[in-house]
Amino acid sequence: MKKEICTISVSSNSLGDEYTFYEDHTIKRVYDNHSLNSNKTEWLEPHQISKQNKDKLIRACPEEFKEQIMHLLDYP
Repeated sequence: MKKEICTISVSSNSLGDEYTFYEDHTIKRVYDNHSLNSNKTEWLEPHQISKQNKDKLIRACPEEFKEQIMHLLDYP
């Protein structure tokens, strides 16, 4: 079973957008396209996340996980 590091929400308005980071460097994103199409799941590699979303994730990241998540995202 994958060991979770943390889940970070970068939701906007009423649409959910959560990223869950795992110790094996996998990232699960659960998001809503719109109110009738919710809880879609995709598995991402760090290079598939835009710089803008990486910025949002780091800003929203709990302080105790920030260094680990920055390393996982290869964030400058």
